[in-house]
Amino acid sequence: MLCEGAKESDNRQWCSGRGGFAIRIMWGAWPFLPALVLLSELSVVRVQTAPCQTCRKLTESFITGLEVTAKKNFGGGNTAWEEDKLAKYARSETRLLEIVEAACEKTDFECNQLLEQIEDQVETWWFHRQQEAPDLFEWLCIEELRLCCPPGHFGPGCKECPSSPGGVCGGLGRCEGEGTRLGDGECVCDPGYSGSLCQGCADGYYRENSSNDSKGACAACYYSCKKCKGPQDYKCLDCKPGWILHDNKCVDIDECGTELARCPSNTYCHNTDGAYECRGCDQACVGCMGSGPARCKKCSRGYRLKGAKCLDIDECNERAIACPGLNEACINEEGSFHCDCADGFIRRDSICVENKPPAGPEKGLFDDMTDDEVLVLQQMFFGVVICAIATLAAKGDMVFTAIFIGGVAAMAGYWLTEKGDYMLDGFIKGR
Repeated sequence: MLCEGAKESDNRQWCSGRGGFAIRIMWGAWPFLPALVLLSELSVVRVQTAPCQTCRKLTESFITGLEVTAKKNFGGGNTAWEEDKLAKYARSETRLLEIVEAACEKTDFECNQLLEQIEDQVETWWFHRQQEAPDLFEWLCIEELRLCCPPGHFGPGCKECPSSPGGVCGGLGRCEGEGTRLGDGECVCDPGYSGSLCQGCADGYYRENSSNDSKGACAACYYSCKKCKGPQDYKCLDCKPGWILHDNKCVDIDECGTELARCPSNTYCHNTDGAYECRGCDQACVGCMGSGPARCKKCSRGYRLKGAKCLDIDECNERAIACPGLNEACINEEGSFHCDCADGFIRRDSICVENKPPAGPEKGLFDDMTDDEVLVLQQMFFGVVICAIATLAAKGDMVFTAIFIGGVAAMAGYWLTEKGDYMLDGFIKGR
């Protein structure tokens, strides 16, 4: 892509870059020549809203880029030539562009936005201020952009954090907003410590004895003690809420027994160490004094008091006709019952009907017979016919004798054919 305003000629000028950073490369010329620096549209005042953390991360990434590109290898084999070219590359815009391109991850919106806003400042430091201000973070994030403060300082004016000989917040906490232009500078103490400089022990901690002149560390009291002289349960001086001091011990207060508890309806109070819980009543109860069906104030619908317990009513046994529908069965359940179709019935259109399998085609008289049984029947049928004709022929009737001889011959011939077998088989089986 040609640089804007460049003319196409033998000495062509090409642009590459990010945002306002640009490089013009002359064909046939070495090394790369610096390009004109584009002015940033945003001023230092507009980037004050960017957080110090983003600026710190950006400068750390920039320094990492410096270290990576410092190992640039031209691989020419000529030491004098390489030293000359590396010296020019060290302060070149080419190297700046390589560092800037890798300074922010593509998905890091805050980093990329800040980098686009501070192009002028980055180029100024790169070309003019590196020698006198080698610490990029200090020069850019603290002095130029005023997004951060030096260590031990906070707020818009970078005020000094509360400190003591032990350090910021006595070395036992952190200063709220330290290193940024935000925060109120108050000490946020480490666990176990309190006070403006975190020099006192917090509630639930005591000062351990020290073998030297320095103060001992703050250690935890027994868990029920608010103040104490040692870690044992009998060294309490004051108790945490939910406990009461008795003979230097903190004894649990039974809120349930002293009516201090406040539980909603259909729940009961359960005492715990230093507190209490409201737990739900059993489903058999309407209001209760404890867990289970024996602590009910009143029985729920579907339950009846038997002895000391609210027990389920078996409506299926107690009602003469619990399920009035035809072919319905009553099924009891906790606190209630429901009606379902009896075994062998299914519900269709709100009625329980017999669950019959779908009807198939009717069987023939001989459908269940085996092939051997069919063959026997065929032979018996043929024998009966022959026997009847032979009886008539034996009476001497010439007509029946002729019929007998012709019938035997015809049936024998037909019997021996496949068609005859098919006919007899169909006749016997009804096909």
